[in-house]
Amino acid sequence: MIIDIYTHILPDAFFREMSRVSPRLENIGARLRGVKKLFDLDLRFAEMDQIGDYRQIISLPNPPLEEIAQGPVAAQLARVANDAMAELCAKHPTRFPAFVAAVSLDDVDTALKEAERAITTLNARGLQIFTNIAGHPLDEERFRPVFDLMARHDLPLWLHPARTAAMPDYAAEQKSRFEMWWCFGWPYETTVAMARLVFSGVFDRHPGLKIVTHHLGGGMIPFFDGRIGAGMDVLGSRTSDEDYSKVLPSLKRPHLTYFREFYADTALFGAGNGLICGLDFFGADRVVFATDAPLGPIAKTIEQVDRLDLEDGARHKIMQGNAERLLNMTFD
Repeated sequence: MIIDIYTHILPDAFFREMSRVSPRLENIGARLRGVKKLFDLDLRFAEMDQIGDYRQIISLPNPPLEEIAQGPVAAQLARVANDAMAELCAKHPTRFPAFVAAVSLDDVDTALKEAERAITTLNARGLQIFTNIAGHPLDEERFRPVFDLMARHDLPLWLHPARTAAMPDYAAEQKSRFEMWWCFGWPYETTVAMARLVFSGVFDRHPGLKIVTHHLGGGMIPFFDGRIGAGMDVLGSRTSDEDYSKVLPSLKRPHLTYFREFYADTALFGAGNGLICGLDFFGADRVVFATDAPLGPIAKTIEQVDRLDLEDGARHKIMQGNAERLLNMTFD
């Protein structure tokens, strides 16, 4: 059996509500509707059938709810999305055994209530958050209750990158060009969010906290372990206008060890070299199978995992066992 822990879906009810409350998203909506497997279940199931015993954990696609609406409107969008995904799981339990709840962290208190409702009433098996909340970092004090809640429920946070062309690559330009904001910006976003959470002590406050990072820890953490480890041992030596001297001493362990506490998925658009590097860094107990379907390839991702020199026990962990442990579920 294969459990694809990070796939995206665009329920009709949510799309209609999103289009109604935020007409300015017309272009994004058109792009999402262009990916027919996001909403056409017949097409989606036909592809899934080609794989065999294969199931998907579903979540909303980009953009974050915080970019779509604010306040009560955003809260209503989250409720509609979660109700719709719960209904899909109830109708198709062998296709979608679980879903990841959506919230808008524009209003943290309301988001916490919706997350609690989705988990306790709708049986969501975790919560999707983004690497920044309308430009604000996740290590801001106001977001701590989100991590407290998920630690209390012993369920994972799915960390999805968020960055747009509005963030330029060069100070002389007004926007990022050639879609560098996506190709390289998203891995950078994920890496920075992970580092900020580590330096804020999130794993010291919550040992065992489950955070699933998209695209194998952003795709950067394993490759840059030297820069992150030994390179950041001298944190603060390159900065004269801010004192970082207390950051690393405030942690209970060497900072690089915390990066291995994250879970990392295999959604690399079918790439193979990154899988080898990521598996070596995170280990088989922390790598989970995911494809980013239908935005990423399923069969090619499976093919690349199968090319790895894995023992049977390690392959089972990646394809099913780690997902069961993360979600506190057993898949029959």
